[in-house]
Amino acid sequence: MTLRNDIEITEEMVEAHGLKPDEYQRILDLIGREPSFTELGIFSAMWNEHCSYKSSKKWLKTLPTTGPRVIQGPGENAGVVDIGDGDCVVFKMESHNHPSYIEPYQGAATGVGGIL
Repeated sequence: MTLRNDIEITEEMVEAHGLKPDEYQRILDLIGREPSFTELGIFSAMWNEHCSYKSSKKWLKTLPTTGPRVIQGPGENAGVVDIGDGDCVVFKMESHNHPSYIEPYQGAATGVGGIL
């Protein structure tokens, strides 16, 4: 299969997609060629704050994740903290009110897109 890329990817286009020069270089390194316009859009969607916590990840890493009251630390699902008297609090971080891959049209109207 030959990939057609009729649209030239420019610095302005990369910037308009919210990607920094080092991120674009990472794309080039990953796929070993210039991305197509569609691929650039996919990387832009998957690497944005909404899907990957691009700018807040460094701050999230500063929060405590272990301790005597932490029953389940951060991971793919919810974290659980013992608040005493046999009660726990469950925390689930989700950037969508409803995952758009389950309900792409209604959700909670928290933006367009989500998991591709």
